[in-house]
Amino acid sequence: MTVRAGREFLAIPGPTTIPDAVLNAMHRPAVDIYAGPLLALTDSLLRDVARVFRTAGRAYIYIANGHGAWEAALTNVLSRGDKVLVLESGRFAVGWGNNAARMGVEVEVLKGDMHRAVRPDEVQARLREDRHGRIKAVLVAQIDTASGVVNDIAAIGQAMRVADHPALLMVDAVASLGCMPFEMDAWGVDVAMSGSQKGMMTPPGLGFVAAGHRAREAHETAGLRTPYWDWTSRDGDVHYQKYAGTPPEHLLFALRQALDLLFEEGLENAFRRHRLLSEAVRRAVSVWAEGGAIGFNITEPRERCDTVTTVLTPGCDPEAIRDYCNRNCGVVLGHGIGELSGKAFRVAHMGHVNAPMILGTLSVVEMALAALGVPHGRGGVQAAVDWLAAEVKA
Repeated sequence: MTVRAGREFLAIPGPTTIPDAVLNAMHRPAVDIYAGPLLALTDSLLRDVARVFRTAGRAYIYIANGHGAWEAALTNVLSRGDKVLVLESGRFAVGWGNNAARMGVEVEVLKGDMHRAVRPDEVQARLREDRHGRIKAVLVAQIDTASGVVNDIAAIGQAMRVADHPALLMVDAVASLGCMPFEMDAWGVDVAMSGSQKGMMTPPGLGFVAAGHRAREAHETAGLRTPYWDWTSRDGDVHYQKYAGTPPEHLLFALRQALDLLFEEGLENAFRRHRLLSEAVRRAVSVWAEGGAIGFNITEPRERCDTVTTVLTPGCDPEAIRDYCNRNCGVVLGHGIGELSGKAFRVAHMGHVNAPMILGTLSVVEMALAALGVPHGRGGVQAAVDWLAAEVKA
């Protein structure tokens, strides 16, 4: 017997739930790729993507996922043999560095772990040691969805300035853009990248890169530039070149609707919604953890991010919990990845989510813990309800 009938709910950290209005925006015929309306659409999207990044710099839209946007960011500012410093706090910044290494870039990893955020003072100390300026860029993820950590990009940028080091600050904002504050210019970020399938509430297939003035200067002498990713080619007046070929029309229609929804809600309101819902999840996990079988992957509470919670399962099988939630209730939880494979499950709370979605997901997880006999503190869902009731006033 299951209670699974109805719409399946994805509680994974991407692709996230797509709003019906965004799905409907794609349900239309293709249009002339050379006509005025599509040109105007591109202009509006480039402007508004830069607005979400909070930069006066230029934005670029690629037909690519986040890995493509990684490559676009790297090729436009680096040359073969350049050195980059990767700040480890999970899996994805290291993955970005691995891509750079395959492109002929020398990569040094500032060692971290899966349970803590990057320490800005360690970044500052390492850059001060680099007296000859061999390090050309610093790579970091604002949020790592494998570990569930949030890094303080403002503090990292400040540490780089205190070290008086000229390296570019390059940030992966895939799991944060549209969900939490990202102040590209104010924080001194030179290159930022993201993707469409998480907080931007659009199907996978679009990658975003934003470039500040220092990145534009580095671009002039970058030796890794290739025709598809090249900013200079995309900066021209020819609309066709802004996508290095045929525009991804229907994804652009979707993105326009998603941005309209985000701006209608208001960015600050969206950020607060994510803060409230993520804390509701954390309140539930804190209660469940009293049983000793599960707990938070990120040990420091202030370093837990607002888009995904990674739950360690030292006293039970995370795949049994995921399987129960999916097969019996229609809720798909994220699995542990990297070194947390088989040791954790993940609850996403990003993008097009609200209280019923999150409280329903938490109820199903608590139901699974009870059905599977996993030791846990009782009343996790009630703790989440109590938190939201106190914060969301009548």
